[in-house]
Amino acid sequence: MSIELHLSGQVARVTIDRPERLNAIDRQAANRLASIWDEIEKNTRIRCVVLTGAGKKAFSAGADLKDTGGPSGVAYWRDIIDLSFQGIGLRTTLPIPIIARVNGMALGGGFEMVLGCDIIIAAETAWFALPEAKVGRVPLDGGMVTLPRVLPRNIALGMMLTGRRITASEMACYGLVNAVVPMEQLDEETDRWVADILSSAPLSCRAIKSVVRDTAHLPIHEAYSRPSRLLEAALTSADAEEGVAAFRDKRSPVWQGR
Repeated sequence: MSIELHLSGQVARVTIDRPERLNAIDRQAANRLASIWDEIEKNTRIRCVVLTGAGKKAFSAGADLKDTGGPSGVAYWRDIIDLSFQGIGLRTTLPIPIIARVNGMALGGGFEMVLGCDIIIAAETAWFALPEAKVGRVPLDGGMVTLPRVLPRNIALGMMLTGRRITASEMACYGLVNAVVPMEQLDEETDRWVADILSSAPLSCRAIKSVVRDTAHLPIHEAYSRPSRLLEAALTSADAEEGVAAFRDKRSPVWQGR
């Protein structure tokens, strides 16, 4: 299987396992990823997702240009829209925190998957690029609309117009990457972030991600007052009472997710 899903307790780990192709995504892998995101979205036990690539060279080299089994160009663009943005780069319906464990190059669609994540932990040797214009294409998996929202406009345009590589350390300076560590510390650092998420109230995490993702385009007061089912669920939950009680009792809270 080119895409592995491993569930352990409340954590899902998704691994792109095509190291012989630098974890590039062909049609079969794309379909498998879409079904995995559907599965994770429906599983209320999952509280955190880690997305990574197999090996040490590549998180993902993006679209497998040797794959001729799927649509391209306008047909590919319209497919993404018609299929309701199933890929993680444009998906807006998944409220579970997703950590990108970037173990190597994140190129094209690989970088666009990283942009769909909420926390990014990168090895020192990792780098990022959107080189589609170099081969007569454009970043259709979200890059054109997401990158200018998380990086300064000129930096985002510079990357897309030239295909230039940006290192993990440079991305940290731009505020995109949360942590940059030596490769041998990548798992340890990722696990620390997973543990921190699991120590927080699950409904609070879902509400925070949902509000941030859903209102980033709105003026502040409109964003603040926008109705949110997940926000109301967090505010009225038993966990909201448990968190305060645990703080007063000087103990660790016991989250129930309700």
